[in-house]
Amino acid sequence: MAFDILLLEIAKCEISNIKFNILFSNRKIGIDLGTANSLVYIPGKGIVINEPSVVAISINDGVILAVGNAAKEMLGRTPDTIVAHRPLRDGVIADYKVTEAMIRYFINKVSGKIRFFKPEVMVSVPAGITSTERRAVIEATVKAGAKAAYVVKEPILAAIGANIPINSASGHMIVDIGGGTTEVAVISLGGIVCATSVRVGGDKIDGAIAAYIKEKHDLAIGEHTSEEIKKTLGSALPVKDEEEYNIKGRDLRTGLPRNVTITTNEVTEAMTDIIRSIVQAVKAVLRETPPELSADIMDKGMILSGGGALLKNLDTLLTEATGVPAYIAEDPLLCVAKGAGVALENLEVYKRSILSKKR
Repeated sequence: MAFDILLLEIAKCEISNIKFNILFSNRKIGIDLGTANSLVYIPGKGIVINEPSVVAISINDGVILAVGNAAKEMLGRTPDTIVAHRPLRDGVIADYKVTEAMIRYFINKVSGKIRFFKPEVMVSVPAGITSTERRAVIEATVKAGAKAAYVVKEPILAAIGANIPINSASGHMIVDIGGGTTEVAVISLGGIVCATSVRVGGDKIDGAIAAYIKEKHDLAIGEHTSEEIKKTLGSALPVKDEEEYNIKGRDLRTGLPRNVTITTNEVTEAMTDIIRSIVQAVKAVLRETPPELSADIMDKGMILSGGGALLKNLDTLLTEATGVPAYIAEDPLLCVAKGAGVALENLEVYKRSILSKKR
């Protein structure tokens, strides 16, 4: 009997410890606040959230109905009383209140609504962000429940997440292609030597595909369909062995549903202008790079991260266009979030890369 009581007490202690750990853990959170997807990284646990940056709101009372995956399912399918949209455009906040609600959702999901300590949160921002846009991110994060908000440029975090030794006295080039922006930077001794941020990314590619199909096939398609076409057929270069994809949409002449079959090279043609903008951004940074660092980059090559790095043949195109070898990072979609987690765990090492902080 005494032994059973002892086991019961031990079990109670273990449960109490679990509750204690939940309340006191997750005091540091890294957020890759992306235009298309947002990822949350907890040091020691890894990426715990990877959801679309979409929020569904009730128009009548302004109540947040869904965030992330649940909200994305509503895109293009909502009645007049509900709107599902992305609160971030081109890598920056387009709707402040909704962005704050989305950040609060992420913090509560990983830390719990009941907690004794507010977490420190590190958020990624585009390299070309303005001081006003940076301040908006900090304020939204603090109001969402953070004790302190650190704002760090995406190229730095992407490089850290791609296992690039950014603190070494050597040049490293990172090309981070996200949903709203493409960040190109040369990094040395822990800082950005030269960089550019162009508001071109996966969303613009999706839009170009939809516009091409509308113009060439008189067919209207939604965001989800154009994204699927990009993932299935998208190629930065024309290919000999083309694939086909059957798409469904609304005929612009009759207003009725219709099917159309498109090929890989049609999608490549649709994306041409957007891909050219990315190539020009890379060339612009290479032209500004000091000679010694240029030599380092020629030896090491450039690293591609972000969802856009997964576009077929983009690495080949960049290599051909610039003469610099291009390599895709391991887990390119996760680089920025991983980098935020590593930077949080080693704040003293990476403190020079932190742009601003607010308590």
